Amino acid sequence: MDDECSKPKRRGTSQASLGRDLAAALTKVNRRMRAARGEQSLSEGQLGVLTALDRHGSMSPGALAEHEHVRPPAMTRTVAHLTEMGFVAKVDHPTDRRQVLVELNDAGRAVIAEVRRRRDQWLTQQLGALTSEERALLADATKLMTRIANA
Repeated sequence: MDDECSKPKRRGTSQASLGRDLAAALTKVNRRMRAARGEQSLSEGQLGVLTALDRHGSMSPGALAEHEHVRPPAMTRTVAHLTEMGFVAKVDHPTDRRQVLVELNDAGRAVIAEVRRRRDQWLTQQLGALTSEERALLADATKLMTRIANA
């Protein structure tokens, strides 16, 4: 982590340059986490759906589309692929016969657990190389990035 390539050049704190630096850093971290997770058969979108179902429970395809910020037809395709892969199941809505819900099954939960285990292992190793001050700064930055992501 000490090589010069890993340290971004300080270009100032203008919104534009900060945005570029943040985007570049997030892209690299995302790439490293994707490599660490090891699950190559799932797209980012498919993994996002499995994660949403794991966190929030059964959801309608429309609610999933809204949650993942995609159009309903794209979500329909994603759910169909995940169903074919054996990670989710469609079940009848308990109060509205016109709707179906998508729910995570045991195979989907197992995939999510393994992806999280591998990701967490890599992140724990990286965070262990930081000082306590750097970890505190990163914790604050994480809150800000979450706020930006939820805007």
